[in-house]
Amino acid sequence: MLELNDISLTIGGNPILKNISLQLDLGKIYVITGPNGSGKSSLARVIMGIDTPDKGTVVLDGQDITNLDITRRARLGIGYAFQHPPRFKGIKVSDLLKLSVGEGSRKVWDLLYSVGLCSRDYLERDVDATLSGGEIKRIEIATVLARNLKVAVFDEPEAGIDLWSFQKLAETFKQMHERLSTTIIIISHQERILELADEIMLINNGGIRRNVACGDIYKPGVRANCECSENCGKVEVKDAQCIG
Repeated sequence: MLELNDISLTIGGNPILKNISLQLDLGKIYVITGPNGSGKSSLARVIMGIDTPDKGTVVLDGQDITNLDITRRARLGIGYAFQHPPRFKGIKVSDLLKLSVGEGSRKVWDLLYSVGLCSRDYLERDVDATLSGGEIKRIEIATVLARNLKVAVFDEPEAGIDLWSFQKLAETFKQMHERLSTTIIIISHQERILELADEIMLINNGGIRRNVACGDIYKPGVRANCECSENCGKVEVKDAQCIG
């Protein structure tokens, strides 16, 4: 349904993606993980049309969309939740969600609840600097959930989100997977997110390895990389040597 054929990307003279080819099927959850700076977000941005590859093609439902910009890809049914979402001064949360829903049947308060926010506290707030990083992140994810997408890409959705909201978000991804035929691509280091995947892909040194087992990533000793030294699951795969 979504194909990446021989994708290479260079940024600032540095090769980020090297001859990556993938075929992603309808209705599956794919989780992309790997060390910081390995190209995970760059791959997502190529899918969305934010970055243009040096070579290779992106194909959606048999249509070559390599040269289509982000707006035209959005109209074809590709959605993207940024790692660091933009803010929109002068737009209320309710208005932003209504724009996302369009003629769909989703209720804006249900969308907020699905990402761990109370509609009473947020619908009339502006999407501006008064919202914390975690709040704006969840609102943006809600806008992606609002649309009936062919492909939904989430770049580190857990960043800046508290534990309860993260658990709610994981449940939302699971329900989205069960209810819709959307192909879901999630960039994440979180073990609970990896456990949702139909397939885990490890990206490192510009290349990608498919069908990685969650147990190969979270081996004994890997949790030493946890920044808070607690068994909280906030683990980053910082060293490809930990992969069997």
